[in-house]
Amino acid sequence: MKRRRSGGWTNSLSTPAVSLAGTPAAPPLGYLSWTFGQGARDPYYIMVVIYIFYPYFSNTVVGDPVRGQALIGYLTAGAGFILAATAPFLGAIADKDGRRKPWVLGTVLVMGVGAMLLWFVKPAGAGLGITLSLILLLLIKVAFTTSEVFHNAMLPSVAPVNRVGLISGLAFSLGNVGGLLLMLFVLFAFSMPGTQAWSFLPAEPLFGIDQAAHEHNRIVGPIAGVWMLLMTLPVLLFTPDGRASSTPMWQLARQGVADVVQTLRQVKHYSNIGIYLLARMFFIDGMVGVMTFGGVYASGTFGWDTTTLLIFGLCTSASAMLGAYIGGRLDDKVGSIRALQIAIGVSSAVLLTLVSVQPDTVLYVVHVGTDPVWDAPYFSTFAELFYFCTNQVFAMFFVTGLSASRTLMAKISPPEMATQFFGLFALSATVTAFLAPLLVAATTEWFNSQRVGFASLASLMIIGALLLLRVKEEQAKVAGT
Repeated sequence: MKRRRSGGWTNSLSTPAVSLAGTPAAPPLGYLSWTFGQGARDPYYIMVVIYIFYPYFSNTVVGDPVRGQALIGYLTAGAGFILAATAPFLGAIADKDGRRKPWVLGTVLVMGVGAMLLWFVKPAGAGLGITLSLILLLLIKVAFTTSEVFHNAMLPSVAPVNRVGLISGLAFSLGNVGGLLLMLFVLFAFSMPGTQAWSFLPAEPLFGIDQAAHEHNRIVGPIAGVWMLLMTLPVLLFTPDGRASSTPMWQLARQGVADVVQTLRQVKHYSNIGIYLLARMFFIDGMVGVMTFGGVYASGTFGWDTTTLLIFGLCTSASAMLGAYIGGRLDDKVGSIRALQIAIGVSSAVLLTLVSVQPDTVLYVVHVGTDPVWDAPYFSTFAELFYFCTNQVFAMFFVTGLSASRTLMAKISPPEMATQFFGLFALSATVTAFLAPLLVAATTEWFNSQRVGFASLASLMIIGALLLLRVKEEQAKVAGT
């Protein structure tokens, strides 16, 4: 089959274009529906993990920001250990079976139900209690990343080869748009009513939400769970899946394990890709860690409430969308490796700037006043405004790094093995997912300081950047050819 110049399906004979996997690509409805999978997951991560629920859990449920940040770090580290031991083998088994939708459906059901149960995580360890709450959050985290692996593995076989970047970028945009819309809803329906005398706000939170009981914090779990279940439906209904294998599952499991072992044996031939994936494990861990702990750190440092964190999250998501555009242009102009190096370098510098901020200090030694510098009810002090603006810069370059890292993987992978290597690319962000949270947890507890724990993430980005110096932007050939 000849590759068509236009992505998607041709007009004359309705012949499908070729995918990265070398098979016919899905029709537009199929690959556009695929983007809804990320649109389903990302709002949970934005609302629960980054901006609202995790800071609430740390400060209100645990009741101690330092201990809360440490517990969240150990929680995420535990999930990373579980994923490192299971995800590569589960992915190989699913490749042998040919189907990924059953795995997506199963993990989304676990996430959706688990997110709804977050409503029962009440202040001061009431409700489910701290231990059960941590177990629930651990289960959701493992299911979240497992679902991401299988959903991402569908992309090379459903997207036209010349639209992979566009479709992947559209999925990122859809996830951020979903997060923005839901955060706006929570902000105006539950968080701000009764706190500001603005005419466009309801006089009190809708549906009887009780702010005193922190229900405006807890409601984000059920909202994210329902959204996740509904938004995954287009993937399940319209995105094509592989054909089921007739081989018994126990044989598929054995073959999957053998495939993982075989790939490891060929690592010398694919050393350039191997070094890149190793580098990515470090710098992505560090960058994602900054996004994960940024709200927790700001909440503990400035005492930001849910409304302030929501506004912070809305603006940061908008900056991330801008970063996706800037990153694509930068990638085209200077190359993927250079764009990635710039993103990591700026992100590291921004992190060290973020942790220089205290309520009365910026840049470690510059003392600032704690009185409001303007009449706005949010981000009123100089230190808060400095932290807010600095974090917007990080958000832009964080997404630039995500975009450039995916483009670089496409450039250095052999086309004949695109599916396998994109699977390894997805796994490279999970097998060491415990590093950043474990580092934050250990350093936070050891030094009894949120600042030191948060700053420790810079070391991961620096290690990744140094390893990236050994990566060449050249396409590998299949072993034996």
